[in-house]
Amino acid sequence: MITRILSPLCLVLTAVLLVSPLMAADRNSMTIGLQLEPPHLDPTSAAAGAIDQVLYANVFEGLTRFARDGSIIPGLAKSWVISPDGAVYTFTLNENVRFHDGSVMDASDVKFSLDRARAEGSTNAQKALFAGITSVEATDSQTVRITLDEANGQFLFNMAWGDAVIVAEESIGAIRTKPVGTGPFIMERWQKGDRIILSRNPDYWGEPARLDQVTFRFIADPNAAYAAIMAGDIDAFPGYPAPETLPGFESDPRFRVIAGSTEGETILAINNQAGPLADQRVRAAIAHAIDRSALIDGAMFGYGVPIGTHFAPHHPDYLDLTQLSAYAPDKAKNLLAEAGYANGFETTLKLPPPSYARRGGEIIQAQLAQVGITARIETLEWAQWLEQVFRGKDYGLTIVSHTEPYDIGIYARPDYYFQYDSPAFRDLIKTLSATNDPARRRDLVQSAQRMIAEDNVNAFLFQLPQINVINAGVMGMWENAPTQATDMTAVYWQD
Repeated sequence: MITRILSPLCLVLTAVLLVSPLMAADRNSMTIGLQLEPPHLDPTSAAAGAIDQVLYANVFEGLTRFARDGSIIPGLAKSWVISPDGAVYTFTLNENVRFHDGSVMDASDVKFSLDRARAEGSTNAQKALFAGITSVEATDSQTVRITLDEANGQFLFNMAWGDAVIVAEESIGAIRTKPVGTGPFIMERWQKGDRIILSRNPDYWGEPARLDQVTFRFIADPNAAYAAIMAGDIDAFPGYPAPETLPGFESDPRFRVIAGSTEGETILAINNQAGPLADQRVRAAIAHAIDRSALIDGAMFGYGVPIGTHFAPHHPDYLDLTQLSAYAPDKAKNLLAEAGYANGFETTLKLPPPSYARRGGEIIQAQLAQVGITARIETLEWAQWLEQVFRGKDYGLTIVSHTEPYDIGIYARPDYYFQYDSPAFRDLIKTLSATNDPARRRDLVQSAQRMIAEDNVNAFLFQLPQINVINAGVMGMWENAPTQATDMTAVYWQD
């Protein structure tokens, strides 16, 4: 046998060739995979969570913000004082804050942003967050006084939403493609259909970002997402869309797989004003026709927690109401017959792009067919879904995850896309908003959970997990998702 000896130069070259692309990553930049591309880049005028996934805390900031554990911490406001009656909030802003265009951010910008969000013609998707504001005053350059029509125990929480970020009036004209915020990253480039690139803000007022550049790549196809991570093209994929491939990552020391929680209540949303669906008995029949366990196994490969109402199971005030809509196909058939639909009926099932919706839609279609309901599947892109379903209310059924935190108040809005119109529920939420006592708030929010479950407003499916596939060298990413965000402000490469 002949032994071949490599020269030192050959050894070096061989080592270079054998280095995994995962190990050769640029330690000053990072590429993050996301399934959904934003329709535009103005978080204050759209319901698409994909906008906040890229921009929240990275580019735009609010008076307050969500921490990684879901708590509310200071943002652009360093402190605040609440009046004894709970109706006046006086915020003191951080000093030396500038927008990315170099202009100073002061109290006048806060006034402009909040007045714009609550204006009569506002297109803010969460306009209800600002409904109780009666006035916003810039008492000096660093102080803002906000007066409410009554006490609101949720106000600091509301101001942390992506819909409440502070924007500059002079940048509004181009905000949908060229967002100008105050955050630690600056929008550098949007290559539509592919990626958004953020660069480090060298003049950031707070703790600077540790990365020089972050690229968000949009990969809708689960198979392509798997291939991109394996090839080292993606350094982390929060909300990874192909749970069936996780065993391959779990057994590979190059990766970490973390199954965290989200605020995403995944629901089969029902148009409460559409023909047979206006009947509570029909909606109850739909809920009893769905086998949540089969759905979670089939669409999510076992990841996901069943829910029976619109509330996160990890929240201390959660009420487990899954038995109210337990899988019972015979009961579903009886309810349909009682409502006058013994022979069933036909409706639409419009599905947005996420894999939980597309995969889940096929399973639910088959389950509904077993009780006589024909659901015609229509697949939509996000822009179409927002136009037809969310704004146009042109649908019968749809599957979507509501990832906004503590958002049960949307059921108090009759014009919301599932068109639930209950004066009793509206009164309950109004009382909840004006209540500060924790024990009383718990009672009220549990009553709210029970009311929408008993009215079968929607069929409540499962809490969306936050499945993260991360390069083993990536540190500082959120494991859970207390809001719709991919917060890169403290993310770095381990040395």
